[in-house]
Amino acid sequence: MDPSSLTDLEKRIDMMRAHSAQMTNFVPWARETGFTVTQVDHGHIWGVQPFLEKLIGDPDDRVIHGGAITTMLDNLCGMACAARLKELRFVATLDLRIDYMRPAETEREIIGEAECYHLTRSVAFCRAWAYHETRDKVIATAQGAFAINKPRPGLASGDTK
Repeated sequence: MDPSSLTDLEKRIDMMRAHSAQMTNFVPWARETGFTVTQVDHGHIWGVQPFLEKLIGDPDDRVIHGGAITTMLDNLCGMACAARLKELRFVATLDLRIDYMRPAETEREIIGEAECYHLTRSVAFCRAWAYHETRDKVIATAQGAFAINKPRPGLASGDTK
């Protein structure tokens, strides 16, 4: 990996786009739920949570459990931060509020969208949505604050160990 791609936002976003299918492999809960990133833009990320039998919350309703939706939105928010920060930094969830508006529809995938809309020196602020086709009828919304961690030694030079 080119070390300059870690500090140049444009190059990092291009790298995120090129590797969007693998982005969720780094976080165990994201990997377990099977959601994927579908689009990356400046401070904005989209993804899809496929319907999986193991994610059913109520066997009678056969809809994806709210915890899987929360996991997707939390992870998308963190990735949106990475697509907004000028330097590669790791973020950690400080606070995340989820409001469920309606249940997901039976046996359907869910689209997730997150944007990092404000940065301070140490905190990133994000909002996110979960829906089926469009945000006209959201399943859930999220609002969160994420700690921007200090750079790890050697990270800017490309050393990821």
